[in-house]
Amino acid sequence: MGGDEKIFTLAQVSEHNSPKDCWLVINGKVDVTNLLEDHPGGDEVLLSATGKDATDDFEDVGHSDSARDYVGEINVSTIPKKIKYKPANQPHYNQDKTSEFIIKLLQFLVPLAILGLAVTSTSKSS
Repeated sequence: MGGDEKIFTLAQVSEHNSPKDCWLVINGKVDVTNLLEDHPGGDEVLLSATGKDATDDFEDVGHSDSARDYVGEINVSTIPKKIKYKPANQPHYNQDKTSEFIIKLLQFLVPLAILGLAVTSTSKSS
């Protein structure tokens, strides 16, 4: 396209979200899709990709050069940054708390029982 490429914002691209006028953002370029009726995945797939960066979806499936009909570039500062999910810090949950409690209880009670039996048998033998 040369040096006269237009630069669009994501909001401008998002306005083109109908079957007769569908624009997508692919690899930093604004792609005009005129083949909605012929698209093997159906027009819903393309229409759902408007208003976002559709590069990953586009490249995962693979497309020919004829599917790339660029009219300009996207102003990348208008695309929201992808936020990496970070789980909240939570205390470690031990599912075996009951068995842990029982083990500690037995560690205390078994020696007491043995001591009680020893004292009882010593008392009987005297």
